[in-house]
Amino acid sequence: MTENIKVFNLDGNFIGVQDRATFYKEIKDEFKRTGKITRKIESIRILLLNSKGRIYLQKRSSTKKENANLYDKTIGGHISNSETKSVTVIKECAEELGFPAVVLSEEEFNDSISSLDLSVVGVLKQVSESQNFLSVRKTEDGDFLQPFITYFYIGYYDGSITFKDGESSGLETFSIEELLKELKKNPEKFTDDLKYMVENYKEYLIPLKKD
Repeated sequence: MTENIKVFNLDGNFIGVQDRATFYKEIKDEFKRTGKITRKIESIRILLLNSKGRIYLQKRSSTKKENANLYDKTIGGHISNSETKSVTVIKECAEELGFPAVVLSEEEFNDSISSLDLSVVGVLKQVSESQNFLSVRKTEDGDFLQPFITYFYIGYYDGSITFKDGESSGLETFSIEELLKELKKNPEKFTDDLKYMVENYKEYLIPLKKD
């Protein structure tokens, strides 16, 4: 199935719409030729926790061409041409993780999180964005840096999570203390995306306060 995505130059100016598979082929060819990538697309990156503060990490499948066998953020995704960032988050949670979710503003999140049944619905909020996020992609042929316009989300969910498409070989949970210790002890086991999110958003990776 063809997926069209918006393409931007490194200054953030819109270039046009392109098929995702074609875009990726072209930027990988560009990196092989020049050692850099001069176009970027929009993406979302999500870290989910349960209400006790256990952080859900996926272990990427050994069959993945990029970042195989590494522990990663809960999930990420591309924003297609026809969708908003919030719709992308909701679809990724439903289609890839198997649960319904809502995206709320900071105020809505704080006002409602304690009253919602998190075993039924996931609740997320955007915590930041980066117009020039560099994602390190490790492959058998070497690493490459891919630029993105990225929106970062943190959320809570207490129900079961099941990866739907085979991109993950498992799911593991960590407290923030356990994760920081493991990142220091065995950094090679984790993606750079995850390291960035933990370093920059660890203040959010905490148990929910009970009323």
